[in-house]
Amino acid sequence: MTFETSLALLVTAFLFGGMVLFSFAFAAFLFTHLPAPQAGALLRQAFPHFYLGVIVVAAAAALLHVRLDMVSAVLLAGVALSTLPARQLLMPAINRASDAGDRSRFNRLHGLSVAIGVLQILVVGYVLLRGLE
Repeated sequence: MTFETSLALLVTAFLFGGMVLFSFAFAAFLFTHLPAPQAGALLRQAFPHFYLGVIVVAAAAALLHVRLDMVSAVLLAGVALSTLPARQLLMPAINRASDAGDRSRFNRLHGLSVAIGVLQILVVGYVLLRGLE
């Protein structure tokens, strides 16, 4: 395996691990160890940074894959690009619904956010598996 391939896979693995850890472990940890209002407030502060990290690392991984595997590069670029509206549009809409006490809208938007995040994790996992072939 070349250095270029190793670096591309390491950056992709970093993205995958970070997404899984933040999405499943960190949020669950907060809600089991803090009162719901505090956990929610902390997550609200953390998510913009998380999304920015996903955008930057997914874009870097995409660039590292360009010469190695164009399919993987396009998939990773898709993760980076799909995170932009999640960060800039969906997250603020979720916060507004929460602030307004609109549980129905919050649940729909949050469900969409979770679905996007799970799909992104699956895509990044697929890219990792492609790289191990």
